[in-house]
Amino acid sequence: MPGSLTIGHHQAAATVDHETTERLATVLADLAYLLEIPGPDRISDAQVAVLCEGRGPDRSELVHWCASTARTLKRQL
Repeated sequence: MPGSLTIGHHQAAATVDHETTERLATVLADLAYLLEIPGPDRISDAQVAVLCEGRGPDRSELVHWCASTARTLKRQL
């Protein structure tokens, strides 16, 4: 289906429909924005630590990953 996305590597592939891909791209772009901005709406360091799943929190790496993944998904639509 046009706009669908298949994600896979060594494990079974997951297919995401067009609408879900659009929403995921938007959420990731918004997350990157909230990680970057200064002020009270910025995602806290404690929240970044949770998003990094126990790895050392790296805000700039997470911003880069979210933004680049959002761009990649949007290009696939």
